[in-house]
Amino acid sequence: MSTGMPTSVAFVTPASAPAWKRWLLYSPLARMLIFAVLFVAGSMVMGVLLHLWLGMDKAMLAGKGTMTLKFALAQLLMRVPPALLAYLVLVKLVERRPMTELAPRRLVPDSLRGIAAGTLLLTAIVGVLWLLGSYHVVGFNPHAAWLPALLMVGISAGISEELIFRGALFRIVEEGQGTWVALLVSALFFGFAHTFNPGATAWSSMAIAIEAGVLFGLVYHVTRSLAVCMGLHAAWNFCEGTLYGSPVSGLKANGWLVSTRTGPDWLSGGVFGIEASVVALALCIACSIALLLLALRRHSIVAPAWRRR
Repeated sequence: MSTGMPTSVAFVTPASAPAWKRWLLYSPLARMLIFAVLFVAGSMVMGVLLHLWLGMDKAMLAGKGTMTLKFALAQLLMRVPPALLAYLVLVKLVERRPMTELAPRRLVPDSLRGIAAGTLLLTAIVGVLWLLGSYHVVGFNPHAAWLPALLMVGISAGISEELIFRGALFRIVEEGQGTWVALLVSALFFGFAHTFNPGATAWSSMAIAIEAGVLFGLVYHVTRSLAVCMGLHAAWNFCEGTLYGSPVSGLKANGWLVSTRTGPDWLSGGVFGIEASVVALALCIACSIALLLLALRRHSIVAPAWRRR
């Protein structure tokens, strides 16, 4: 196995950098802290502006409310602009490199590839649940609130969470500790981030860590494109809730298809939704194995920084 191709690592600490910069500016921990501080500060500033200018109350800004258009817009503005700005500052002012993972010429085609992959994967999972007698369509709701869902669980979650968990966490850990550690760390953090969702259990958190945390990390590893990950993530969430009518990570759905799921929770996913189903776990693991085999075939697994030297 190769120790990792140099082209697979977006940032390498400049050889001429003094020791203090290596620790306080360029180290993986320093860069992740810089991103986190900028993101949190940006979210707080955006929250103040939304409260003062648009009169949005504290519950709405804290993410507690019904899925109205105003609520979804508030959540999008609280997450996406701060995350994009924090990532832009990290790449352009700290790492001082081209942002190849979000290259403008690749945004549209890569996003469409991700959307197609997410739609096909979620549809395959629902199809298997239907064949097993667990997923049932009981009606159609033409008045489903699809726009708030698209803004909040689709675009907002897809962009902000991929910038956080794949753009910052996975990429930076991989550059320092290698691909294997990056997959483990980013998957665990991604699963933990869903621990406090409605209906969450230890099983649902573990399932998300494995099926989405590992899968999305490998998607980024083999494509080196955040746009693909964003499209995949957004399509998964939107299709799960708005198309197929299942809760999205415990959040109640208002979908075009009015559906129910029967059977034990390990099969149906229970109140948390399809993500907690063993079917979703199995199909996502299969996709992850295929991506891992592709990475091994390309010899793209990145070794820790001290071995690359």
